[in-house]
Amino acid sequence: MRRHPCRGEAGGEVTAAPSERGAEVGRRIGVGLMYGLWKPRVLGAWKVPATGPVILAVNHSHNVDGPMVMGTAPRPTHFLIKKEAFVGPLDRFLRGIGQVKVDRDIADRTAITRALGILDDGGVLGIFPEGTRGEGNFASLRSGLAYFAVRSGAPIVPVAVLGSTEKRGRLIKGLPPLRSRVDVVFGDPFEAGDSGGRRTRKALDEATVRIQERLTAHLDDARRLTGH
Repeated sequence: MRRHPCRGEAGGEVTAAPSERGAEVGRRIGVGLMYGLWKPRVLGAWKVPATGPVILAVNHSHNVDGPMVMGTAPRPTHFLIKKEAFVGPLDRFLRGIGQVKVDRDIADRTAITRALGILDDGGVLGIFPEGTRGEGNFASLRSGLAYFAVRSGAPIVPVAVLGSTEKRGRLIKGLPPLRSRVDVVFGDPFEAGDSGGRRTRKALDEATVRIQERLTAHLDDARRLTGH
């Protein structure tokens, strides 16, 4: 698949679009780290479409959630990650593994263009729809997920990461205990938009409501399934 360059507001080329090859490198690193440090139990990964654009909508309650999904998803994933994480050596590393920097305080056109480019090229975009780390229960969704889903037509696959916050590690309190189990549950893909293909503000608001209902239902099912 061809990756096209992203362009800034004035039409000039900014940087190369996030590469799928880089995301695959990130996936392999994630596999090594996540399965080396913890014991992921992955359920429903087969539900992720094998080809074509897909959006993974992940609950977010812990720093390890993104890397855990990168290491357990069956396809390379490009996550939208807050710009504050792109500091020092991490900046080059995150860009190198195909992740997308986003400024959450503005309508970040560069990030939007890159994210849509990933989907246009048939890639996998990972989003924390709550916008920031919190309870991880999908109680408060931002409209960004609905925009990307409706704009691209890509199906959404809900993902629940459970067990990452139940205990604190002894060596590093900000991480789950080493070799503890973390469950990653992938749900059934669904379309966010309506049959009319509308992209109005009202349509996006309605899509956000539908998305929240589906994500909350998946989280409830995942908790019953895993016992968390």
